[in-house]
Amino acid sequence: MATLNAVLLARPVFTHLSVSASLHTPAAPYTMVAMTWVFWAILAAIFAAATALLAKVGVAHVDSNLATAVRTSVVVVFTWAIALALGRHHELKDLDRRTLFFLTVSGIATGLSWLCYFRALQLGPASRVAPLDKLSVPLVIVLAWFLLGEKLNTTAVIGGLLITAGAIVMTLA
Repeated sequence: MATLNAVLLARPVFTHLSVSASLHTPAAPYTMVAMTWVFWAILAAIFAAATALLAKVGVAHVDSNLATAVRTSVVVVFTWAIALALGRHHELKDLDRRTLFFLTVSGIATGLSWLCYFRALQLGPASRVAPLDKLSVPLVIVLAWFLLGEKLNTTAVIGGLLITAGAIVMTLA
């Protein structure tokens, strides 16, 4: 059963108001935008763009490893606050070893990615670092096909090649 906190934290960010043609009738209620994986992926891209710009300014006068440690600490506090607010922390005891293993290894990969990303931002322009970082997309496409058995079709291959070409062009710009 959803708690009030879960409902408040999980509601969509974007809404629109339906307005009646007449000024004398009340407006229709808010209509919520569907929260599909596409919605969340676009929101993630927006936050990733903000991250690149904010991080570039943030690493200007500090060691990139220290900057990553500060950022990671904020992420830890923020995500645990959400998990606690949603009441999901009780599910921690139900995680099996395989899940814990992959989450741990994923966390290590995330940490390494962030350390490298912050160092790259410290040394190079954000407008060139971010596109190179997005080479993770074609890598995921290939590795998901090879390791996870996900379907690889012509559209995915073309998209991956275009992202790769775009990253190369942006880096050489």
